[in-house]
Amino acid sequence: MAAQSKKPTHKKSRAREDEIRSKKAATKKKMAAKNDSKKKRFRIVLFIVEIFVLLLMGVVLYGVLKVEKTGKVEIPKEDIVINEEVKVKEETTMRGYRNIALFGVDSTTGALTKNTRSDSIMIASINQDTGECKLVSVYRDTYLNLSNDSYNKCNAAYAKGGPEQAINMLNMNLDMNITDFITVGFSGLSDTIDALGGVMIDVDSSEISHLNNYQICMAQDLKRDSYTPVTSTGYQLLDGLQATAYCRIRYTAGDDFKRAERQREVILAIMDKVKSASPSTLNQIANDVFGEVYTSLDLMEIIEMLGEVSRYQITDQGGFPEESMRATGTIGSKGSCVVPVSLEQNVIWLHKFLFEDEAYTPSEAVKEYSAKVEADTGKYINK
Repeated sequence: MAAQSKKPTHKKSRAREDEIRSKKAATKKKMAAKNDSKKKRFRIVLFIVEIFVLLLMGVVLYGVLKVEKTGKVEIPKEDIVINEEVKVKEETTMRGYRNIALFGVDSTTGALTKNTRSDSIMIASINQDTGECKLVSVYRDTYLNLSNDSYNKCNAAYAKGGPEQAINMLNMNLDMNITDFITVGFSGLSDTIDALGGVMIDVDSSEISHLNNYQICMAQDLKRDSYTPVTSTGYQLLDGLQATAYCRIRYTAGDDFKRAERQREVILAIMDKVKSASPSTLNQIANDVFGEVYTSLDLMEIIEMLGEVSRYQITDQGGFPEESMRATGTIGSKGSCVVPVSLEQNVIWLHKFLFEDEAYTPSEAVKEYSAKVEADTGKYINK
């Protein structure tokens, strides 16, 4: 009986072993299939990442080529004039500030490098620790040293020597340390504002006719088929052409001083829109405007500044010469000019305004220029 019971038990054991081997084989097959699937997914992901990297490289390369093509320029440091005393101030009261010159040129044809007078001259001073920014308009008819010991309306510096001479003019007369600039023409400003969806500006009754007249001539110069007249007063959305025309108005009370104020008003309105703009909108601005900008800033610097735009805040604005220390007059053959009654005192005011330097002493160079301005203009000015 015992011998008969072993045989079926042996058969059962073999069947069980076969079953186990079959399960192991099936498990191996599943694991192999799973591994193949993982490898396949990894290859797909890797392919997608590679495509993304290639696209990103293409975008960056496109941006770099675009900026270089449209006039990105590096002014050699040795060609920038900074008064000796200012080099010391860079490590004290001016430390942590970045000063950039903004030039708006009277050009509809893309002449941004020189041979065109700067319709707008501003200094943007950025406190890099706090993000606070102050804007100062330097009135374009201000009688100053053009950086070559000839004296005239300061906007002639850009026409004669482009941004390099214009920067040196600002540095020498105002004791500044500017090395970077951005120049934009009518078309670039208009396209920027359009890309932002327009800006909110308060238009009064004395401005409407001049605004529309400037639109007419600008639309012709820019070869645009049409323009939209402004028909009512008040706080309203202006498109690019309208806002650019608004910047040009000078035939109302306040003359060129009021025009510079309008220009700063538009900059403030642009800043408000940029802060709330989406990355895609900012990219659109880059696409529309880089071809119409002449600047010392490279693509990465511009991207970095756009990325930090939310922390920037324009906290104050003003004009140079300061209102209580300026006069006007027809200065011989130079025509109607804005005169700093004392360039030296105006520079003291400027450094207090921009850098909160309560005890600024102007450089010997500024004192020399101040004496020359007074000697040239004293008998002509209307105080």
